[in-house]
Formats: sequence, structure tokens, C-alpha cells
Amino acid sequence: MPPQPERRILIWYWGRRGAGGQLTLALAEALARQPGVKVALAISAQAELRSEIEALGLPTEALPTYASAVGFLTGFLRLPWLAWRLRRQARAFRADAVVSVMTHLWTPLVAPVLARSGLRYVPFIHDARPHPGDPDWLWDLRLNWELDAAVAVIALSEAVAKALRQRRPTLPVHRLALGAHLPPALLHRPVGARPAAGEAPLFLLFGRLRAYKGLDLLRDGWPLLRARYPGARLLVVGEGDPEALAPGLAALPGVRVEARWLAEAEIPALIAGADAVVLPYREASQSGVVALAHALGVPAVVTPLGGLAEQVRDGVDGAIAGAATPEALAAAMGRLCPPTERARLAAGAADSGVALRDWGAQARALLAILDIAAPLAPASAPRDRC
Repeated sequence: MPPQPERRILIWYWGRRGAGGQLTLALAEALARQPGVKVALAISAQAELRSEIEALGLPTEALPTYASAVGFLTGFLRLPWLAWRLRRQARAFRADAVVSVMTHLWTPLVAPVLARSGLRYVPFIHDARPHPGDPDWLWDLRLNWELDAAVAVIALSEAVAKALRQRRPTLPVHRLALGAHLPPALLHRPVGARPAAGEAPLFLLFGRLRAYKGLDLLRDGWPLLRARYPGARLLVVGEGDPEALAPGLAALPGVRVEARWLAEAEIPALIAGADAVVLPYREASQSGVVALAHALGVPAVVTPLGGLAEQVRDGVDGAIAGAATPEALAAAMGRLCPPTERARLAAGAADSGVALRDWGAQARALLAILDIAAPLAPASAPRDRC
């Protein structure tokens, strides 16, 4: 039997913080465990998880990007050099595919360089349109550049996949389930039993605080919930200006707001200490918060928008509000307030989290996509080094 060709994947993410780094770490570790697969990484030297990524022992190039607005502007002078370094790394590694796990501000400018060099570029596209209220300067142009450079794209929800197919009918769009972007050490721990449900549930909203995340819906719905369940508590933690987004939220009874960036190491304990996460979003592609919560055995309350309704099984591992209104949100949150129901939904969340923590399955699903998007040459054929 002739030898099987070896799959060589370069994972690229130049962002510094957030879900992209978590996804890079989890996916690289899982892919490297697959037989016949070699993995290299291209990351930012300023990445928050740089030490954890480099500890995997995989070939890694950490290039200087930026850590401030001034650094972003001056970094444009280095961009041709950075693109050249990435292309050189991919060629030297003899990558069959360059997989971008999340778009960075510079990704659309560099991806065309890879395509012109004959490298097969396969990006994860997290959003098919800008979130309402977020900066959308050149958004469509940047996405088009990235799609033009790709041989195929990967969407993490059917909502995003559908929008991408409408935008580019001839571009192959593949679906991959959104896993729990936790460091491997946490993914390998079993989910323990939830503490006994008490009479005063703690709801958690965390992450970057943005207009589309519906803090005003939560503010207006909270008094309705507290009227029925006076002991309910709410913790809001994230980078942003909550007072501008939802004036008066922090002054409501039972509410605590912490406007700050969350370090990666803080997130698991924060989620595990809550009875439920709440996502009162006005628009959504999908959410890593839901995946993280279910992986840790915590149910979720979401509005019925975008990919959120794909991630939550209503009445099984969380509650889906009937509409994106304060009244519907309060009613959905109220379903988790009775202790017995909350415990049942927590058990359902833990059950859902088993698959979300299985990064071996995620890696095999990605490899199956690459078999279609970037097929290997026969083992006897010379490998293209261009």
C-alpha cells in the first residue's frame, strides 16, 4: 500500500485577545494529535495566550503587530514585511492550507498576498455583516477581499453560512460547530455537578459590551423579573461603557456592573459561579459565550436571533425568549428561577457541553472540510513548494 500523504496546516491569527486566541490554542492542540497531520502557527507577538500557544511545542512564528491605536497606524509601515514573513513561513512549512481562525484588521490586506502566491486560504468567517452599532468602515470591502482570496470558507452557524452563500453563490461555504474555546487543560477536566440550586439565582452577562448586545433590553426586563423573583441577582462584566448603553442599569436592585476587560484565566470561574448566562442580543451570528457556558454545565437565556437559537435547545439546556423584548426576556429568565427547573436545565447544559468540549471531533471535522477545500496531491507526486 502506498504511503498516505501528510496533511500540513498553518493556523493564522494575529489578534491579541479574545475568542480568536482561545480557538487557535484549542484547535492547534487537537489537530496536532491527529495522525498524519502537521501543524504550524502564525500569531501575534502581543497575543495574550502566546506562552500557552508556544508551550504546545509546534512550529510557531510570533510577529509584532500592535498593542495600541498608535501601534496600529505605524504598523501599516511593517505590513508588507509581515505579509512576506507569513508567506515565507507557509512556503517553508509546505502548508497545504492556511487556515485563518478569525479575521484580524490586517487579515483582508494580507490574505490576497497568500492567494497570489498559490497558497490555499481557508478562513473562518464569524460574521457575514457588521453588528449594529459597531464600526463598519470599509466593512464590506474588507470582507470581499477576504472572500476573493479564499478557496472555501467556514461558518460557525447556519445563519452566517446562509448569508455568505447569498453574498457569494459560487464560493464553497462549509459549516463547523462552534466549540467551547477553553484552554486544553480545562477542556480535559470533567464537568462536575452543579451546586445545589438556591432561591436566589445569579444571572451573568459578560464579554465586550456593545450596542447590539441589548443591555437596554436587560435593564428594562430586570424589574419585571425582580417583581416575581425578588432575590434574583445580575452580574454584568465586560469592556465597554454600560452607562452609555443602558443608563441606570447599575442602579437597579440586585445588579452589579464591572466595566473592565476580562483576562482569559478569569472566565471559567466566572461562568461556573453563575446559575445562567443571559444574552439579550438584538443581533447575533453565534456566541462563544453559550458554548463556554454549556461546556461548564451552565444554562443560557438567549433572544431568538441569528445563530443563538441554533446553539440553545429551549427547555433542555436553556431558554429562548419569544422575542427580543424586555417582557419576553424577563419571562425566559423567569423559567430558570425555580430551583428544580434550574437544576434540570444545568444538567441539560452539561450534557450539551460534552460535544462542545470534544476538540478531537472538531479537528476531524475541519480535516474533512480541508479534504474538499484543499485536497492533497498523491503521496508519489512532488509537493508544490511555491
